[in-house]
Amino acid sequence: MKKKLLPIIIAICLLSSPIVNFAQAPDLGTAASFVLFSSVGAVGNTGISQLTGNVGTNNGAITGFGNVNGVMHNADGASGQCMADLQIAYNQLNSSIPTFFPAPLLGNGDTLIAGVYKISAVTTLNSDLILDARGNSNAVFIFQIQAAFSTNPSSKVKLINGAQACNVFWKVEGLVSMASATLMRGTVIANNAAINMTTNDTLEGRALSTSGAITTDGVLAYTPIGCGSPVLTGPAAPNLVSAACYAIFSGNGPVTNTGITHVTGDVGTNVGLTTGYNPLFVDGHIHPIPDGSTAAAAADLLNAYNYLNILPYQIELLYPAQFGNNLVLTPHTYLMNAAATFTDTVYLNAQGDSNAVFVIKINGALTTSTYSKVRLINGTQAKNVYWKVEGAVTINDYSVFNGTIVCNNGALNLNTGASINGRALTTNGAVGTAAIVATNPSGNCNANLPVSWLYFRGKPIQKNVLLEWATTYEMNNGFFTIEKSRDGNTFETLTNVNAGGPTINGEYQYSFTDQQPYSLTFYRISQTDNDGQKKYFQIIQVKLSLNQGLNAKQYVQGNFIYVQTSGAEPGNGSIELYSIDGKIMSTQKIILTREVNTYKIEKPSQRGIYLINILSNGGKVYDGKVMVQ
Repeated sequence: MKKKLLPIIIAICLLSSPIVNFAQAPDLGTAASFVLFSSVGAVGNTGISQLTGNVGTNNGAITGFGNVNGVMHNADGASGQCMADLQIAYNQLNSSIPTFFPAPLLGNGDTLIAGVYKISAVTTLNSDLILDARGNSNAVFIFQIQAAFSTNPSSKVKLINGAQACNVFWKVEGLVSMASATLMRGTVIANNAAINMTTNDTLEGRALSTSGAITTDGVLAYTPIGCGSPVLTGPAAPNLVSAACYAIFSGNGPVTNTGITHVTGDVGTNVGLTTGYNPLFVDGHIHPIPDGSTAAAAADLLNAYNYLNILPYQIELLYPAQFGNNLVLTPHTYLMNAAATFTDTVYLNAQGDSNAVFVIKINGALTTSTYSKVRLINGTQAKNVYWKVEGAVTINDYSVFNGTIVCNNGALNLNTGASINGRALTTNGAVGTAAIVATNPSGNCNANLPVSWLYFRGKPIQKNVLLEWATTYEMNNGFFTIEKSRDGNTFETLTNVNAGGPTINGEYQYSFTDQQPYSLTFYRISQTDNDGQKKYFQIIQVKLSLNQGLNAKQYVQGNFIYVQTSGAEPGNGSIELYSIDGKIMSTQKIILTREVNTYKIEKPSQRGIYLINILSNGGKVYDGKVMVQ
């Protein structure tokens, strides 16, 4: 009876005791940032492989790689340090004390717990190998394979109950060969031997060799996250300020549309006209002509561009003409130092951080293929993606694009059926859209504002200042207040003007004349809701004519009309004579001075009242009437 109870008691004690992790992860040092590396050996690729992490060798050639989401290091300081760190990590793995001694055939649905596994013979992975952390995310799995290691097609390493690829290590004393469609997890270190990965293989980990070639062919490989790996948040996003409200905008150039285009956000330009957009399909405000909003957006867009332009890049994508092709990017600042051709798909992987920022800088034009796609995965948000392009941008038919395009000195075209979840903005260039869908990540910024402003402006009219403003949307608006100031700091109320009434798609125009302006007057305007809430729009300044001190008188003598002036600001000008119905009768060039001067212009043959104007420096400085007998 005692002999039967003993095994039961031992089993109960083992099951009730704390989980002990006998394996200890090695310190990879700088080798942790490499997805592929050989201390001595060539590193080569065929086909289209998607790699996240640095790629390098300290002694050998690097060939056949397209764009890599990492930095290429060939016999430089980083590769030298990686070689040293890799040797340390190998030594730690090699000296780990084994706790288990499995057979050389791994997988076939077997489940293994954390520990150090030593296999002395040539080893094969077949079907599924399940690594169970038993709820301990720090559980470490080490495989010491003392000979070659291979995988059969479609074999898989699966992680359950908290197991992490960053805590799995394969130390192999011989060739590592992965058959097609293998799913491998963990850091593979081959000692004095090559590593071969083939079509459709996936590696969540690293492939590192102390001395041997590394070859890949159409694989997906990426460094694992966790276990103290750097948390990628990307750079600080630019501040678009008022430009953030626009889905489609040009700082200088026409904005035109053909077909039925749906827009969420504002549409406009600061120089030129905005045409072809149906208000029924725009959830935002269309700015048909430049106004205060477009002026602010143009200035804010330029500031955002300047920030992006000087932002240091972290990763250079070396083959801009091959951009896309299922490339996976993580939160970084990227550079393509030439015009980019975007084919097929690019994936933006936030690695679970919804605030992570992506900046892609292109020193040249950007063109996409038809049906191209920017895919957002693992928490990436369109509002955190920015594309800075030096040149024209063409988003071709039926493409799906995510992020804010900041185009500098280039036209922007979104062709038939394209969809952009972001913004299409250019500092200088025409914007054309053709039956697209554009969705500003900020939505309709003005949806809850009582007033959508078109403009606020002022101009001198002789000794007065005419103030004009207009809106395209008013709801719950009570009145406007205009204030004036000598210095732009201390303002006094000039007048209140009642609102015209609620309107959604119409336009209201207002004006007021200040009959006692200063020589330089600052004006600002605000609106007050029916519930008493007050919001300011804009400050402008108006300078009266330099010739406001001009004195002039005219008289008729003989065959001429004479005009005598004094106190004029010096400049080139002219005298113009008009009939009462506005027909110009004659004109005479003059030079105005501060001193008393008399000018003459030929008298008309017909009797009547005539209008006489004096122009100087491109503006009218005097008008009067003269009777011809």
